[in-house]
Amino acid sequence: MTSRIDYSVWDHIEVSDDEDDTHPNIDTPSLFKWRHEARVERMEQFIKAGEDLEKGLAESKRKLTEAQKKTKNLASSATDDAKAELSKAQAEEKRLKKEERDWEKKLEDHRREEKKMPWNVDTLCKEGFSKSVMNVKPDVKEETEEQKEQKHKTFVEKYEKEIKHFGMMKRWDDSQKYLSDNPHLVCEETANYLVIMCIDLEVEEKKALMEQVAHQTIVMQFILELAKSLKVDPRGCFRQFFAKIKTADQQYQDAFNDELESFKERVRGRAKIRIERAMKEYEEEERQKRLGPGGLDPAEVYESLPEEMQKCFDEKDIAMLQTVITKLDPTEAKVHMKRCIDSGLWVPNSRADEGDDKEEDATYEELNKEMGEQKIE
Repeated sequence: MTSRIDYSVWDHIEVSDDEDDTHPNIDTPSLFKWRHEARVERMEQFIKAGEDLEKGLAESKRKLTEAQKKTKNLASSATDDAKAELSKAQAEEKRLKKEERDWEKKLEDHRREEKKMPWNVDTLCKEGFSKSVMNVKPDVKEETEEQKEQKHKTFVEKYEKEIKHFGMMKRWDDSQKYLSDNPHLVCEETANYLVIMCIDLEVEEKKALMEQVAHQTIVMQFILELAKSLKVDPRGCFRQFFAKIKTADQQYQDAFNDELESFKERVRGRAKIRIERAMKEYEEEERQKRLGPGGLDPAEVYESLPEEMQKCFDEKDIAMLQTVITKLDPTEAKVHMKRCIDSGLWVPNSRADEGDDKEEDATYEELNKEMGEQKIE
């Protein structure tokens, strides 16, 4: 049976400089160190060249778009000056199209050269070789939302401790080494968990810790984005991210910092929404607990009462309430007392607990009698 794996790629792997034989008079450790530094420098230069090509292509596309707009505007104009300028604009558009193709060819050649580059200790993952890790684009199968949710849940249950540890790291070198030792963490599930972790910390008002975890979240997201742009498994390119970020120009650093600040603002916004939602839910729960037998909130009913009636309830003075009721319009009094009953502010015909003063019971009855037909059974 023919193997699906192309083992010819193994021919280009530089596993270790330490396997080379050297002359006994040569300081072997120093030689290996110099070779490694030279290789890392070549890698960084290669990455920088690729970034320059991408910038050049983007700028070329921008100029071409502007030229095409200019040509279109001149073509739609009937003035003599526009007709005279049209031929020049068309020539410029043609030139920019050729320039764009040249940039695309250079970038394509660069990417083709990247695929041919030998592997070494700085680009291999410790978990071993696989189709995905060896920069071969994996077969992507669309997952359902249920499958994604279950996959995330299973991953977090297994690696939650390791993800949290990565989230607390501060130094580039420490983060790179930890991912080298735990390459399975370089994935969407880790990034998603870190986002949730940031929001939780902001809700708990652990702001300094949130900002630290936010930094690591953007690290993971940048690695994932780099993998998408290179069309490789993230585990096969995270070292490239650290090589870029540690030696990058100011523009790349600014892009990372801008994304970090933007992310922290989004986290604060999400945390604020969560807190507001929790407060509303709590207030609604408390309101439901307060509702009287008729489904009305006693606090809301109290606020709607005339000041004289509010004072009666404040002082718990039934005689005063009786007097106030007799002074109100009968219809208005009936409405207020019905709302008081439905909210539980007033309980008609209630009997006090054993041992209460009988005079107080008589006062309740007297108030009900005074209300006459206004009484709500």
